[in-house]
Amino acid sequence: MFDAGGAIVAPGFVSAHSHLFTSGLRGIAPASTLYPWLRAMSEVFRHADAEALYWSTVHGSLDFLASGITTAYNFTQSRVSRVFDPATGMSTVDVVHPPEYLTRQFDGAADAGLRVVNAIRLDDGVGPEREVLAEFADMVAASAGRTPPDHHLGTSVFGSVQWADTPRTAELEAQVMREHGIGNQAHFLETAEELAVQREKFAWYADAGVLGPALLLGHFVHPTDEMVAAAAEAGCAMVWQATSNGRLGSGIADVVRYSRAGMRIGMGLDDQSCTDQSDPFGNMRIGMYTMRALHTDASVLLPREVLRMHTLGSAEVLGVADRVGSLEVGKFADFVVVDHRAPGTGPVWDVYATYVMACGQRNLKQVYVGGRMVSSDGRCTSPLGADVDGALHEWIGRAAREAGVYPVLGPGGQEPDVLP
Repeated sequence: MFDAGGAIVAPGFVSAHSHLFTSGLRGIAPASTLYPWLRAMSEVFRHADAEALYWSTVHGSLDFLASGITTAYNFTQSRVSRVFDPATGMSTVDVVHPPEYLTRQFDGAADAGLRVVNAIRLDDGVGPEREVLAEFADMVAASAGRTPPDHHLGTSVFGSVQWADTPRTAELEAQVMREHGIGNQAHFLETAEELAVQREKFAWYADAGVLGPALLLGHFVHPTDEMVAAAAEAGCAMVWQATSNGRLGSGIADVVRYSRAGMRIGMGLDDQSCTDQSDPFGNMRIGMYTMRALHTDASVLLPREVLRMHTLGSAEVLGVADRVGSLEVGKFADFVVVDHRAPGTGPVWDVYATYVMACGQRNLKQVYVGGRMVSSDGRCTSPLGADVDGALHEWIGRAAREAGVYPVLGPGGQEPDVLP
C-alpha cells in the first residue's frame, strides 16, 4: 500500500519527442531560429566523442526523471554529422563517427533508468545502401541488447525526409519499417522557411507508402489543409513541442485543428537545449494557453485534455500504452507525487485545473519508476547523480573548446579555465 498523505498521485509524464543528448547546451544561441541554433549546437557535437555523448545522455535522462518524465521517445544523435543549408534544403556530410558514438547513447539512457523508445536515423547517402541498411540493423539490435527489457519500449526510425535530397530516403525508411516492424517519427514542417520545398516532400512519404498509424509527424507546424486531411485519413499521429516551437520562433502548431480533423496528439519536451528546462508542467501550460489565444476561446483545450496528451496520449501515439501512460493494473508503476499544499495553491476547485494550471516542479515531491523512487524533491537517487554534472562539464567542455566555443561560467559558477 502506498500512502501519498493527501498529495496528488498521477502517471509519470511521457515525452513523445526528445533529444536527450543535448542536455549540456541549454541556453545556446538564445536569439536564433531553428537552423542557426542547430548549426551552433552541431558545431560542438561534431567535436564530441562517444563518452561525451554518453554523459550528455545520462544528464538528460536524469534530468527528465527529476522533472517527472518517466518515459521518452529519444532521437539519438546520428553517427553522421551534417551541415544543412536552409536556402537549398540540402545537407552535406561533415564527419562520420564510430558506432560507439551512437551505442553509448543507448547506454546512457539505460544506466540512468529512463524508459525509452530509441529513434535511429537511417544514414543513407553515406555509403552503399547495403552497408547502410546493415548498419541500421546492427543499431536496432544494439538498442534492444544494451537496454534492460522493462526499460526498452521499442525502436523507431528517426525520420529525415525533411532534410533529404531525393525521395529514395522515404523509400528506404519504408523498407526498414517493414523489415524491422518498427514505427517512424519524422521532423516535418517545423519552420516556415522554404515552405514550398518542405511541403513537396510530404508526397515522398505518401508515394513510399509510409503514411499510416506507424508514422508520427513531429512538429507539423505548417501543413496545408490537404496535408492535415490526408494524414488524419491515413491514421498518422502528431507530436506537439509547444515550448521549443516558441523558443525557436518556429510557429504555432494548431493541435486543436488537427484533433478536430481526427489526428491523435502526443506531446514532447524536444531538445533540452531548446526547451532549456525539462518542465512538462510548463510545456502543458504554454501549449494550452497558446491554443486558447490562437482560437480566442478558453474552452478549446482543457486541463484534463492537455494532461492526457502528455501522458496516455503520448503513450498511445508511441504504441506503448499497454505499459505506460496511465495508472492501471497490469502497467508499470510509473508515477509522480505532486503536493498542491507545498507550496500551497489554495482550495482545490477542480483537481485537473489545480494539477495542470497551478502546480509545477516546485510541487513535484517524488518520482517513481516501476514502483521504485528515482527522484525526491528534484534530486535523482541514482548513484550516477553524484558524478553527472562534473562529467558533463568535462566532456562537453572539451568538445566545445575544440569547436572554439567557451562557456561564460564553468561548474560551480567559476570562470572556465580557458577563455576565448
